[in-house]
Amino acid sequence: MTELLAPAGSWEAMTAAVQSGADAVYMGFGSFNARRNAKNFTDEEFARAAAYCHLRGVRVYLTLNTLLTDRELPAAADALRRASDMGVDAVLVQDWGVLQLARQVAPDLPLHASTQMSLFSLGGAMLARELGVERVVLARELARNDIRTICRRCGAQVEVFVHGALCMCYSGQCAMSALIGQRSGNRGTCAQPCRLPYGVNGLCGNDRPLSLKDVNLSSHLRELQEMGVACLKIEGRMKRPEYVAVVTSIYRRLLDEGRGPTPREAARLEAAFSRSGFTDGYYRGEKGPHMLGSRPENARWPEELFAAAREDYEKIEHRAVPVDMRCVIRAGEPAALTAAAERNGRTVTAEARGAVPEPGRTRSLTAEELRTRLGKTGGTAFTVRAVETELDEGLMLSAGTINALRRQVLEDLTNRLSAVPVSGAWPRRTSPEDLLPPPCPPQADEPELTCSIAAAAQLTPELAESAAAVYIPLELLDTMELAPYAARTKLFAVLPRVFRTADEAVFRAVLEQHALHLSGALIGNLGHLSVAEGLGMDLRGDFGLNVFNSRSLLLLRDLGLHGATVSFELRHQQVRDLQKYLPCEAIVYGRLPLMITENCPAANTVGCSHGDGAVLTDRTGAVFPVLCAYGCRSEIENSRVLFLADKPEYRRCGLTRARLRFTTESPEVCLAAIRRYRGQSDWTPANYTRGLFYRGVE
Repeated sequence: MTELLAPAGSWEAMTAAVQSGADAVYMGFGSFNARRNAKNFTDEEFARAAAYCHLRGVRVYLTLNTLLTDRELPAAADALRRASDMGVDAVLVQDWGVLQLARQVAPDLPLHASTQMSLFSLGGAMLARELGVERVVLARELARNDIRTICRRCGAQVEVFVHGALCMCYSGQCAMSALIGQRSGNRGTCAQPCRLPYGVNGLCGNDRPLSLKDVNLSSHLRELQEMGVACLKIEGRMKRPEYVAVVTSIYRRLLDEGRGPTPREAARLEAAFSRSGFTDGYYRGEKGPHMLGSRPENARWPEELFAAAREDYEKIEHRAVPVDMRCVIRAGEPAALTAAAERNGRTVTAEARGAVPEPGRTRSLTAEELRTRLGKTGGTAFTVRAVETELDEGLMLSAGTINALRRQVLEDLTNRLSAVPVSGAWPRRTSPEDLLPPPCPPQADEPELTCSIAAAAQLTPELAESAAAVYIPLELLDTMELAPYAARTKLFAVLPRVFRTADEAVFRAVLEQHALHLSGALIGNLGHLSVAEGLGMDLRGDFGLNVFNSRSLLLLRDLGLHGATVSFELRHQQVRDLQKYLPCEAIVYGRLPLMITENCPAANTVGCSHGDGAVLTDRTGAVFPVLCAYGCRSEIENSRVLFLADKPEYRRCGLTRARLRFTTESPEVCLAAIRRYRGQSDWTPANYTRGLFYRGVE
């Protein structure tokens, strides 16, 4: 059966989700989740919430889906242990290091790969499965055929977002909030700068070209079920509990009745929350300005609709657990009551004993009276389905005694059902005491300079002579004469950060065609590893992998990588303190990428620029270049250039390589920059930033 998964950002939202028909809820405790600004739960509240859900047959998923530093990993290990003790049914992760840690701390705790892991191809989903991930949450940008292919062949359960907010950027690849305001979307504190006004090429047009409508796939549920999607996910841990109730209850009905929404249900979904309506564009393989939408600042909540929803989930127990009772009352023996409930094909029972019945003096207890008293389960999560009685004639047992017997057995049954994970019995879970990572090789004394280019003209013989390696976008390889440059330096192909399953074979063919002149390839996504497998190339991790801690490096080393680029959201002290299990590289010059988008903000407003320099302008006058990316996608660059040539700290971080990232620069500026970093000039860019190298992120 396809699972309906609902958000639980607070206790009330959790009860709203459960009472409205969710099969599972996802929620977080502490600060290690992608919605740190939600109310979330304390440990005690989370344990009570898990018990509440399990009693009613609802699965509980812990969100541990943010990037963590080395200093935070011990607390994450403790959180994993506590989650295991609470009986969570799975943990949602983004960070490679957390994945590696979870397999060590609680090896039998099911893991789900967050959409923040940027999974959008069959190769990526299959590798996630090989790494022990039970379920993959696919990128929201996938079309129906891409989802179908992954469902059929990846071997893992597939989860798809069906309702809620759409980010303009691919999840896990957005640095806009981090670089503008130090609030990292990868750390759960996104400030949503994408919802603000921007001009495109100096023209206003749609003044919010980065704000998408919410997704609504309520008309496609049957097709999603037929293609094998295991879980349908509703977004909204920051939304009001009433929103959760309205949306969850409608999707519950649609799934149960195998139909699409009625006009009234569609109107209720839009009233609950929308941004200029909804979109299903990505699912249908479309994109364009019709997908853009915003919510007025003075928009009001539908209080009448929400009040009715609140009245329903607060005062009515919709998830009552049916129990069968058997009560035996015999002369001279303590009264005995057994209660049984079904859970996933197995029977859970509880038994209680009470006082010895007395002979009836004026009247005797009847079977009908006994059944009536045992059936009074108000205020509990149970409803009595059947009562079997064995009652000797002429006996009497007080109403208070029968009520106490009923309360006792239902309390015991509550504890038993709450303690057992919905999947069945408790899995084996271990907690090894020694979690110290192994020793690592000595760190480099001084990094060598590498550079990446965005246009063929930027690569000149002098640039090649000045760099230890040059990184060339794979889509440029067929347009360039590589041999002269391969004689001067090492050339690496940069595999596109965003692609589709159909592209994997194309990428491999290009790598094979140019293998003679390539020393290796930059891997920025899980799906790249199968593309380059067996080609004998030097594989280095690119910034798209979001390397944030030492354990991430350890796992990437185990996957066969020979180097890794660390996240540019790390402070230099955090980079310095990484255990360098792999040779590490950091970007030390250039425009840092803020977003990579399926929808092009330029094409949506002023028309496709075909790479001719479209720009976004924010309310402060800052100008952000928009570059073309593989697959007619867009990459939005920072308004200012990262510049660290005059700062010695990047040379003291134990880096093996320091990268100059060229995007909008002319060939002359590229040469000027690398000469400055080689100490051959005093050139300085006109408008630069230190990025997050000294500030870091929340």
